[in-house]
Amino acid sequence: MTNTAAAHDSTERGDSRTLGAGRGFAWLLVITGAAGLLASWVITIDKFKLLEDPDFVPGCSLNPVVSCGSVMQSAQASVFGFPNPMAGLAAYSVVIAIGVGVLAGARYRRWYWLGLNAGMLLGVAFCTWLMIQALYEINALCLWCVLAWIATIIMFWYTTSFNVRNGTIPAPGALRTFFDEFTWLLPALHIGVIGMLILTRWWDFWTS
Repeated sequence: MTNTAAAHDSTERGDSRTLGAGRGFAWLLVITGAAGLLASWVITIDKFKLLEDPDFVPGCSLNPVVSCGSVMQSAQASVFGFPNPMAGLAAYSVVIAIGVGVLAGARYRRWYWLGLNAGMLLGVAFCTWLMIQALYEINALCLWCVLAWIATIIMFWYTTSFNVRNGTIPAPGALRTFFDEFTWLLPALHIGVIGMLILTRWWDFWTS
């Protein structure tokens, strides 16, 4: 009897250290993960086509600026020794799996949510580096890459908001209140800054 009670108490303590999420957040993970996965899949397929045929022109190469082929053929497109989007295929699949798990009622420990947040932070940092390279070194833009950037930014800020609001990331009450009411503002501003950089980088081209 004592052993049973102790096991029950242990289970309750274990459950208290786990955290689930609402359906809205779960669907956000699924949708943004799917958007990133789609972008990674298309870029990967086109990259292999380019390797087979250097004269192949990806469907999103529309003009000298919006030129997916130029981005895919750059050295920055294979930072890890293989096409970057292949890493995206794995990373975005994990995000989708977590979102589906939450929809099914899964609860995760604090370290799991922090790990997810850290992974997304690395993803945002990598996307930021790729954006800088595209705008100021490669001098071309890939629309599928932009979709992956947007998906990563949205999932990062909403996951950060989730962790702050639920105490997984310690934060002052005022910051929790801000995330509770204005989470949407952060990804909107982040994406808006990228939009302005793209607009100003090729202002003469857009306005000609």
